[in-house]
Amino acid sequence: MEMQWWIWLVFGIALILLELVLPTFFILWFGIGAVLVALTALVAPALQLDMQVLLWVALSSVTTLLWFKVFRNKKPDLRWTADSVIGEVGLLTASVSQFQKGRVRFQKPVLGNEEWTCIADSDIAAGERVRLSAIEGNIVRVTRP
Repeated sequence: MEMQWWIWLVFGIALILLELVLPTFFILWFGIGAVLVALTALVAPALQLDMQVLLWVALSSVTTLLWFKVFRNKKPDLRWTADSVIGEVGLLTASVSQFQKGRVRFQKPVLGNEEWTCIADSDIAAGERVRLSAIEGNIVRVTRP
């Protein structure tokens, strides 16, 4: 039995489109395998159905394994973590005390914001330089440098 190359192409596209409906991010690799089999069947039309199915299983497995290998080795982006910005120096735009919140402005954005509401353990006047010591929710804790 001879299976036409375009059937594999339709099958692959259908699997890829099914991935849009079912966000498992797993069916996609079987769809890519089917599209690759379609291209192979287009180049080598004498390829038998059993070899096409075997090729589809192999290509789907290889693409799935490659994806998980790449995904597992991905390092986290440390630019957007609180630990990476501790120690940044900013300028107080509004004074801060133990019982009053202030405002601090950083030269470069800290986690996406240039200006933050801040708290401190001691009185610090506006216009002084402060060092970021902790991020507590959407408020930063500052100290004198």
